[in-house]
Amino acid sequence: MVDIKIRAYHFSLSIIRFFKDYTLDRKFYSLINQVIRSACSIGANIVEGKNSSSKKELTRYYEIALKSANETKYWLCLIRDAFENDKEELNNHIKEADEISRIIAKSIISLKAKK
Repeated sequence: MVDIKIRAYHFSLSIIRFFKDYTLDRKFYSLINQVIRSACSIGANIVEGKNSSSKKELTRYYEIALKSANETKYWLCLIRDAFENDKEELNNHIKEADEISRIIAKSIISLKAKK
């Protein structure tokens, strides 16, 4: 099983690479910016959490990572439904974001159960 930190990193990298050459009208660049920011935030918060000084702090960073994963799914769905190109690849990214969010959610539940 791949470490969630590594999986989130590879997900961020795949999002950056996917949108690097994405051609949209300039007025839609903010959508791409938002999806890249939220995708990269997932892994960044997981890494921050792994360096936490307490379980409470670790849980909080994981909760933020989960919010970023859900936000990423939102942006990806919006882009998929608003534009006609790359629907299959976008669906693959949405699926990966969903799987990552499920893993993070299970981690949060486990952390909260250990008191």
